[in-house]
Amino acid sequence: MRIWDISVKRLCDKHLLAEHVELHSIWTIITQNRKGYKNHPELKRWRGKLLALYNRHNAQVEEMTRRGWNHQSPLNILMVSDMCIVQDEQWQTTEKQIAILKEKGCDCKV
Repeated sequence: MRIWDISVKRLCDKHLLAEHVELHSIWTIITQNRKGYKNHPELKRWRGKLLALYNRHNAQVEEMTRRGWNHQSPLNILMVSDMCIVQDEQWQTTEKQIAILKEKGCDCKV
């Protein structure tokens, strides 16, 4: 479970789609108070930052649309009760995340 801390424009198709799926999982666990993965570090860093998660989703949708994909899984803004517009806590430094993506040998622009 991972949301990258780099621009969605730099992600290859595979990583953009995977991040989108995982974002929806995080959203559902938090907004529906689900038990699964509730102690996962990635999930913990998004608690109290639903607006930032919503904004990341919007960035994903914008990029997916730019790539010609048909997005059909909107988030409900009414579920957002915080005002944290950006994620300010990284799971790894940006440099480390770029190194991880480089090691994958994918088409990410890193």
